[in-house]
Amino acid sequence: MEETRYGLRVNLEMDYEKAVERVTAALKEEGFGVLTSIDVQQTLKQKIDQDFRKYVILGACNPPLAHKALQAELEIGLMLPCNVVVYEREPGTSTVAAMSPIPAMDMVGNADLREVAAEADERLRRALHRLET
Repeated sequence: MEETRYGLRVNLEMDYEKAVERVTAALKEEGFGVLTSIDVQQTLKQKIDQDFRKYVILGACNPPLAHKALQAELEIGLMLPCNVVVYEREPGTSTVAAMSPIPAMDMVGNADLREVAAEADERLRRALHRLET
């Protein structure tokens, strides 16, 4: 697993469709449901007639963690749900990347969010680690 300034990333030797299926299952095992799914490739083609690689943005939510975060900071909904992207690097290889909750919540400046962010981070890391094994 790689860390970026604002995310966690794994590169997989599997096709895009399988990667989407596997990450959805791994998120579910960690208590996240996928509330939204945005097909970026399809959207860009329909809206601006531009071709783009296979790419989906999944809006993942863990209801107990979301509830805790909303109790600590009412407008934290601006940063929810946790975004997870899956994209095809080339045929047969994919990347899964998740927003890193700790830097996102630190940006808010509310210390009460740290515990929620740490738990979300642990859960997302476990989900991504499952994909690597």
